[in-house]
Amino acid sequence: MPEELSVVRRSSGPPSPTLRDVVAVLFRQRRLLLMAFSIILLAVALYAFLSPPYQAHMKLLVRRGRVDPVVTPSATAPQFQRAEISEEELNSEVEILRDEELLRKAVKDAGLVGQSGFWGFGNENQEVQVARAVRRLARRLVVEPVRKTNLIAVSYDSADPALAAKVLSVLAKAYLEKHQEVHRPLGEFHFFDQQMIQYRQGLEESEMRLLDFTRDQGVVSGALERDMALEKLSEVDASYRQIRVAITETDRRIQALQAKLASFPERATSQVRISDNPQLLEKLKSRLLELDLKRTALLTEFEPTYRLVQEVDLQIAEAKATIAAEERVPLRDETTEQDRNHEWAKSELAKAQVELSALQAREAATGTLLRDSQKVARQLGHDAIKQQDLLRDMKAAEENYLLYMKKREEARIGDALDERGILNVTMAEQPTVPALPKRSGWTLGFLGVVLAGSFSTGLAFAADFLDPAFRTPAEVARCLEAPVLASLARREA
Repeated sequence: MPEELSVVRRSSGPPSPTLRDVVAVLFRQRRLLLMAFSIILLAVALYAFLSPPYQAHMKLLVRRGRVDPVVTPSATAPQFQRAEISEEELNSEVEILRDEELLRKAVKDAGLVGQSGFWGFGNENQEVQVARAVRRLARRLVVEPVRKTNLIAVSYDSADPALAAKVLSVLAKAYLEKHQEVHRPLGEFHFFDQQMIQYRQGLEESEMRLLDFTRDQGVVSGALERDMALEKLSEVDASYRQIRVAITETDRRIQALQAKLASFPERATSQVRISDNPQLLEKLKSRLLELDLKRTALLTEFEPTYRLVQEVDLQIAEAKATIAAEERVPLRDETTEQDRNHEWAKSELAKAQVELSALQAREAATGTLLRDSQKVARQLGHDAIKQQDLLRDMKAAEENYLLYMKKREEARIGDALDERGILNVTMAEQPTVPALPKRSGWTLGFLGVVLAGSFSTGLAFAADFLDPAFRTPAEVARCLEAPVLASLARREA
């Protein structure tokens, strides 16, 4: 091989690469370039051959179609529902779609068990095959919420377009069942029906106890009868107190009347007449005249010293003395009658004593009535408390019965809505059999050529940059930092 000697001038700095230099690099690394290009192009072709070409889609809409009642012990449970769907609720539905149990059910219903593909083994048991199918389904299934919407987009890749649509249909059915099971537990209607029957029996027993108590005690409305008895007791007590006051007043009155009666006389002088006794004076004067005449007759016969004359003189003196006495003491005529104050006090005393006896008898009767009324009021109070307890038990049993009857009706409505598929999730886009593959063959080929060319070119430049051999005099000069005086070019023979 002839050699050509050339003189190389010392370069002042590294020259900028030209198109010739770039082509020279590709030419020097042509084997590596072609090998990398072929491998990458083959990998792209193999990926296009092995990856499922068809992709089925469906969309689920999360909405507020219904509000399930909250299971609480109250008749009206507080509702804290928002009109919009929160991001947490949307992500919860996405996680339910990715649930392993849900994927396992979809795998079994869609018939994906046993389709292990190229890497499957024939001697695997059923559980391993199901697990592999679930993993493959989870890998090919894409579930993600659509931004700023209440939609969930679900896609599945498969080599069979009909199988892709079938898998999504089975998954949607299983998801709706799972959504219903998660958001509303089963057995509510049966539970509330049993509770309603139990509390209805309790209500009937409470009613029977109340009826037995009413019949045995003879109390229709204990509270009302107790209030009436207390009102009557208050009236009797007030009457009893009034009687005691009246007795005290009457007793004081009797004492005052007795004192007044003692001070009043039984009879009082009503008329006094003072006058002389004319008949007596007339008789005395006639007697005096007779004595004078007798004395005169005796004096005619006897001496004044005669005994008969002296006796007549003595009688005359007595007559004159009697007349003088009668004239000095006139005749007094007094008329008396019963004293009116005494009679009034006596009659009032008799009335007060009779009234006192009547009040004492009334006090005894009223005291007996008061004690009986107190006893009846106490008994009615006890009966009212007992009846209130029975009424409270009956009311509580009735409230529980009505509560569980309402809850049972709500559960029945919920079951009816579940049977008709009225849920808070609905199919916005049904899965359909894709007619075209998800990627075009020309597009995939063009992308493969671009990727293979880019990667292989970069690999060629990298290999050329890492090669320690000197290929041009300029490289020798840059490495040795000395001028190259001559170089020999290698020529092909």
